[in-house]
Amino acid sequence: MAMAEERDTTVAPPVPADALSGASAHGASAHGASVHGASARSASVHGETGLRRAVPDGTVPPPVRRPPPPLRRRPGKRRGPRAFRRVTALLMVAALIATGESTVPDRAAPGWASPGMVGGGGWPFAGVPLTPVEADGASYLPDSSVVRLADGRIRLVPTGGDRPVTIGADDPRVAQAVRSDNAWLSQGTIPTGGLDPATGSDMSYRNMSARALLDLRLLTRTNGASLASWYSKWRYAWPRDSAFAVAAFAVTGHPSEARDILGFLSKVQNEDGMWAARYHPDGSAVSDGRHAQLDSLGWVLWATWFYHVHSVRTGEELPDLWPMVQRAADHLARSLDAEGLPPASSDYWERHPRHEQDPRRPTLGVVGPVLAGLRSAADLAERRGDAGKAGEWQHAAGRVSDAVDRQFAPYGYPRSPVPGGLMDTSVTFIAPPFAPADPDVTAAIADAARKQALPNGGVLPGERWSGNQEVAWTPEVAMFGLNAATSDRTGDAISRLSWLSAHRTSLGVLPEKVGPDGRPAGPAPLGWTASLVLLSLYALEHPVPIPPVD
Repeated sequence: MAMAEERDTTVAPPVPADALSGASAHGASAHGASVHGASARSASVHGETGLRRAVPDGTVPPPVRRPPPPLRRRPGKRRGPRAFRRVTALLMVAALIATGESTVPDRAAPGWASPGMVGGGGWPFAGVPLTPVEADGASYLPDSSVVRLADGRIRLVPTGGDRPVTIGADDPRVAQAVRSDNAWLSQGTIPTGGLDPATGSDMSYRNMSARALLDLRLLTRTNGASLASWYSKWRYAWPRDSAFAVAAFAVTGHPSEARDILGFLSKVQNEDGMWAARYHPDGSAVSDGRHAQLDSLGWVLWATWFYHVHSVRTGEELPDLWPMVQRAADHLARSLDAEGLPPASSDYWERHPRHEQDPRRPTLGVVGPVLAGLRSAADLAERRGDAGKAGEWQHAAGRVSDAVDRQFAPYGYPRSPVPGGLMDTSVTFIAPPFAPADPDVTAAIADAARKQALPNGGVLPGERWSGNQEVAWTPEVAMFGLNAATSDRTGDAISRLSWLSAHRTSLGVLPEKVGPDGRPAGPAPLGWTASLVLLSLYALEHPVPIPPVD
């Protein structure tokens, strides 16, 4: 995920229900849009995102269907082939509206405003967004991606298809799809966080957890490409986001999905060990001018190690990923300068280093993952019996760790190692579950959380965030929650998870952002947030491994 560009960050006022012209663009599917960029994420907040609870009286007036505008003939112009095509297109639109199937897109709502995806439980697990109008009164059938519409009909994607159909509740395809989703969930576990230590009661996170798991599966393509979300600028596979999906699938007992993602990353890796910033679903690199991001190497190495640790516990075999590990770890070890730091690079903000407080040195958003990745690679080498590589990468990790102590610690672990450096969420990257606990780092995390806090209960990505300063980012909230869950700060973790649960869409899906009015302000689902929530819930019930220091 990335956040640097944020081209459309205005917060739109709520749109009355009668302004929605009955458009139900499930046909304008995610498959037609292919530019994701957690970087260019729209932060507009729309009043009609399927959130019934956000409407004061709890009801939404029925949408008004408006006929297409009359055609106007220009004086002195002959009506040639272009005019004929326009007439034909408008007649097709009118026919679609009359049949109640796919209709013209709602131009008033943001394109990302779907509150969730429709699936069908069958391979290849295609997901198509449900429009806000259709989502009013809709809900998922239990533990599935099949949607029951307000009128009782069912929306699903048939097995082997990529387009949704609307069918009766008694259609045998409904039961088949629900059984398939239920069976997949039962193959693993649904982390719930256990019982509330304060009350001893269930914390009611199961539905959020199951939905996050099912959404991650819908976002994972058959070739292992793990998409950040379904919509436009988000419909790409970032190695960074993919790494967390691997970890989430690993802890929930879905190793085949984790292996598929790692296999995809192995196939698209460059010979020098680097990855592109992001990839199309077909595995081709996106050529949009943005530079490769060094932190992705660290995250993929950590995820590979994390998967391997869990595969040993469960008896699953690790795919042949050693060449990928060696290329990435060697690249990181060779990249260190005399101080022990990697070069300046974009990180999860996807911001060019020249915009940082210290353009010459890497941010903590780069250094933290590099340290975790080198430690992870060294342990993988040791488990493999390769003492030479284990020692080489351990030494490199030690140099990075010493550089963090010299360069970042004196200033309180800010994003850039300078006096008065601003805090950001990347301080959690040098803490559990990525590094052993340290009291000074824990204090810095608390400082960052305080400085990034918003009145709506969420957090900004960083102190003095240059984007919309009223919109909370759910991955950052979840990252603080994961650190708390793996650091025995259970109350803090529950608070973060409860906030995330309370700010899901009407279908119970985790969005990318939340506006000042508490409504989703970005696409849903967001794979990175879903992964972090699953890891956090797991961590409340089980110990999470941390890459060894030596």
